[in-house]
Amino acid sequence: MRKLFQFSLLALSAAMCANTVSAEDKVFNLVIKNHKFEPAEITVPAGVKIQLNVKNLDSTAEEFESYELNQEKVISGGQEASLYIEPLKPGSYPFVGEFNEDTAKGVLIAK
Repeated sequence: MRKLFQFSLLALSAAMCANTVSAEDKVFNLVIKNHKFEPAEITVPAGVKIQLNVKNLDSTAEEFESYELNQEKVISGGQEASLYIEPLKPGSYPFVGEFNEDTAKGVLIAK
């Protein structure tokens, strides 16, 4: 019974951590300001799960969108969100702010 309880706790712990970043993962920060991404270019390691923290400093909402990264997230004005991106192959992965596509453009480069 005790082993079953320990296994249950371990399984629950693993499930709770499924969307978090492990010690091997990398964390990167991105800001939305004046309807632009800063920095507009982020270099990340290829083959490693990353966490991308996006902070919207504008007063209006913006939608982070990237078909290549398979990510889409609306971030309200003055709020922030974390996106978890699975390990990438080397290459360039563009993203846009869908509500301001003319100005909110960026690229994530995996090396």
